[in-house]
Amino acid sequence: MITSPLWRGKRFAVLGLARSGAATVRALVASGAEVAAWDSSEAARAGFSGATIADPETIDLTGFDGLVVSPGVPINRHPVAAKARAANVPVIGDIELFAQARASLPPHKVVGITGTNGKSTTTALIHHILETAGVPARLGGNIGKPILGEEPLPGGGVYVLELSSYQIDLTFTLDCEVAILLNITPDHLDRYDGFEGYAASKARLFAMQSARHAAIIGIGDTASAQIARSLSARAEHLTKIAPGVCMDQSRWPSLQGPHNAQNALAAIGACQALGVSEAAIDRGLESFKGLPHRMELVRTLNGVGFVNDSKATNPESTAPALAAFPRIHWILGGQAKSDDLDACAPHFGHIVRAYTIGEAGPRFAAILKPLMPVVESGTLDAAVTDAAAGAHAGETVLLSPACASFDQFRDFEDRGDRFRAAVEALR
Repeated sequence: MITSPLWRGKRFAVLGLARSGAATVRALVASGAEVAAWDSSEAARAGFSGATIADPETIDLTGFDGLVVSPGVPINRHPVAAKARAANVPVIGDIELFAQARASLPPHKVVGITGTNGKSTTTALIHHILETAGVPARLGGNIGKPILGEEPLPGGGVYVLELSSYQIDLTFTLDCEVAILLNITPDHLDRYDGFEGYAASKARLFAMQSARHAAIIGIGDTASAQIARSLSARAEHLTKIAPGVCMDQSRWPSLQGPHNAQNALAAIGACQALGVSEAAIDRGLESFKGLPHRMELVRTLNGVGFVNDSKATNPESTAPALAAFPRIHWILGGQAKSDDLDACAPHFGHIVRAYTIGEAGPRFAAILKPLMPVVESGTLDAAVTDAAAGAHAGETVLLSPACASFDQFRDFEDRGDRFRAAVEALR
């Protein structure tokens, strides 16, 4: 695990003991810190030797050096955040602790990737290219293992961190050698003072960064373009990725569609900034296998491709998937994050038929019926059966729901697993 002598003898409260919280407690205790840990789940509270089990909402926080909260804790409205600030205790996350520990680690670099959509694919792609090139690398942040639970890299290694806005909100000193912003579209607005507050959170990744370090920004939306303009003084250290760039993606089977062209360009720019050779970058792009639930080709049956894009939980993230295939049987619906499908509309010409499911199914069916054939399947299993019956060779059955999953599933991964099982059961 990653530890730091800076934490020895200091006092921390940790709220939230899922994966990142548990790794944080262990790293702090191993560093010689005094830790008060808490989770609302009794099962999660069990098994933390060396840490005091105490609720930060009920104990006196005076004299603590930090309150470390899970990114899932809504600090904009949670009472413990106000309590910590009143006691002059910084509210931080595990990424900030990693930033503090960097000085005691072997010499290394950090790549930070944020954006509403495409973070996980771009993060995994950069990590894969680095490993292909023989560069020691660790994957962390919002993907893979908690970063504090990882073993430190040897000298010359690269930590590749996927960073959600929630994680950035809890981070104050992370100076990334390469910082990437892919895009900003409305999401998580319950945590911010409108869309502007959400965009400002993403911009903080660059505010923490030294001007001499590389900034890579997709400028396909107004908010991201404004952030890029604010960094124009960085000159050669700023790379802008314009929308609609034509690329030969035929050699990259897991990187199809215009959104993956942007992801690939961001990864290429990051790896070039890190000194990776063009030949190694090409090998990495060609051998990348993609991530589960993100444009994942599950199976080809009778010439029909079945693609699992369950991670697309809003219309903006579904739109690129619709652009990637010429004839689509589209499975959509769930717990809606918006009342419309306007972001998807430019690609409606690719859709042969839509199959609606879940809580948003009736609303989305009403939107789509004047524009295309629609089947109100109701459940995912029924939609797979309906779409398989209607699809012909050369077409694609695409689960890209444009919705959250919590009306019918545990999470988007559960939804994608259920899709995969239904597809694999087809005969």
